[in-house]
Amino acid sequence: MTKSKICANMVKDKVAEGKLSRRQFTALLGAAGIGLATVPMRPRLAQAASTDATYFTWGGYDIPELFAPYIEKHGGPPGFSAFGGTEEALTKMMGGFVADVAHPCNSSIPRWMSSNLFQPIDTAKLSNWPDMIPALTKLEGASKDGQTYFAPFDWGQTSVTYRTDLFDLDGQEESWGMLFDERYAGKLGVIASAGDTWWCTAIYGGVPFSEMDTDANYEKVAGLLRQQRPLIRTYTDDMTTLEQMLASGELVAAMTWNSSPVELKKQDVPVKFANPKEGALTWVCGMMIHKDSGNYDMALDIIDSLLSTESGHFLIDDYGYGHSNSKSFDTVTPERLAELGLSTNPEDVLAAGKFQIPLPEAFTSKMNNTFEEIKAGF
Repeated sequence: MTKSKICANMVKDKVAEGKLSRRQFTALLGAAGIGLATVPMRPRLAQAASTDATYFTWGGYDIPELFAPYIEKHGGPPGFSAFGGTEEALTKMMGGFVADVAHPCNSSIPRWMSSNLFQPIDTAKLSNWPDMIPALTKLEGASKDGQTYFAPFDWGQTSVTYRTDLFDLDGQEESWGMLFDERYAGKLGVIASAGDTWWCTAIYGGVPFSEMDTDANYEKVAGLLRQQRPLIRTYTDDMTTLEQMLASGELVAAMTWNSSPVELKKQDVPVKFANPKEGALTWVCGMMIHKDSGNYDMALDIIDSLLSTESGHFLIDDYGYGHSNSKSFDTVTPERLAELGLSTNPEDVLAAGKFQIPLPEAFTSKMNNTFEEIKAGF
């Protein structure tokens, strides 16, 4: 057995025992040179029988703090399997992998729905559904024929986190142009997924989301990304990597989610989460149930646990993300919410951002392919 496999097994065991936080988990994987995809947590194939429900999610959401109601009811957390991006997750499921509950984001809903791999969620059986923020339960594409397929869970913003002691705004307003500043070539980082970076670049280029799929706007965004490519030190979906590089000064600015400045400030790193003059990207992710789930009621329990005020409090206070349960915001002090860039009235924050919208599957596939080519230098 190789060193990386031994480390992977050790990490997997510690996570299963609840002895590692999400940060420790990611850091240990990175130190061992292991990607999230190499450390599956109790995956289940369609043909396999299982008494445990499985949650297929981003790295960092596979922790007991988000599952207190589920653990209280079932005696332990669900099974977990982690992915690094929604396209990777859907591809794996289209290849035959079955997880009872999966965790996509709203811009991916049309592609996920068109796969015909998911079934309606019986929201009448979710005790926390009446407390959901109305704007999030009415997302475009989340329902079909009057039935709900997507239960919103976490939301937040993507913007620029920058070192206030190393990045000189030179009297200018905060802007997405900070990630195009040639003064800092080789010291900039962006997210490796087009699901964030293409959209943020569209904001910078003044491209309305509703017009992103026109030929002219497609080429405009692609051109900006090619212009940016020589300036970028790293493309990664791992927020911990970006945070570590910002903390060390290897990067002076990076595209991140709003959890990153929260983590860095805990380490006394002088950073700020920019409020770009063009607007920040607002995203929302949630849960869908696989059509071949053999544990439908337990799948509903996973969703209901994630929608609880207990999980919402942790998500807000520890990760700095918004939560879909409006009552969760009542459990966090107004001072702490303001520190996180949130509000006692979460709908105000949602209304102020550039909210992702579903786009045609053909555009999404083309966008992903082009972005991969650009990252590779083509």
